[in-house]
Amino acid sequence: MNQVWRVVIVGSQPTSMLGTKLILEEERDLTVLGMTSSGTEGVRMVAELLPELVLLDYQLQDQTSEAILEQMKQLSPNTHVVVMTDNDGLPLLQSLVNRGASGLLSKQASTFQLIHMIAGLREGVASLPLEWVKQGIWPLTASAMNEGGLQLSETEAFIMERIVQGITYDKIASEIQVSRRSIDNYLRKIYVKLGVSTRAQAIEKYALYTRQGRQIYA
Repeated sequence: MNQVWRVVIVGSQPTSMLGTKLILEEERDLTVLGMTSSGTEGVRMVAELLPELVLLDYQLQDQTSEAILEQMKQLSPNTHVVVMTDNDGLPLLQSLVNRGASGLLSKQASTFQLIHMIAGLREGVASLPLEWVKQGIWPLTASAMNEGGLQLSETEAFIMERIVQGITYDKIASEIQVSRRSIDNYLRKIYVKLGVSTRAQAIEKYALYTRQGRQIYA
């Protein structure tokens, strides 16, 4: 029989947290020790309980999930933290993994997907949605960043140059003769390569590298 994993849930919706608790505790090897809507309280619980698993809502009121994640991993390095998000998680993946997350899952995921992810973590295996793999997220860019390059294609670099200049996405799409939706797809890949989750973070990191004259292209 598997070791019973102790779980802490840090979420924005009490009703949703209760539902997740009931789902998890149908499994004999999972027990929920605490639930909270406060990131600060969640960090305190992790420090006190040292759980095997935390389910962390990406959208919290009192702190950013990135800051909470880093605090939790500092206090309990062996705790697996799975971030739950309402949004498309692909642009967030690299940034959250770099901060110590063991996984990223949609709040709309099925019960099977949640339990499957946890079962994989027990065996040291991370799960990713097949759709993300199809979008070509490989390679994850930690090694590229260590080598000092952003590993952007020429088109991706052009898009970032125009964004830094304040050009609208519609105008950029027109300039490179692609659809507006294609620009969104390019941006997802750029965010992953830069290890960021927002437009502002992407601009900051791109500008930093270009100012330093460091390698941009793959």
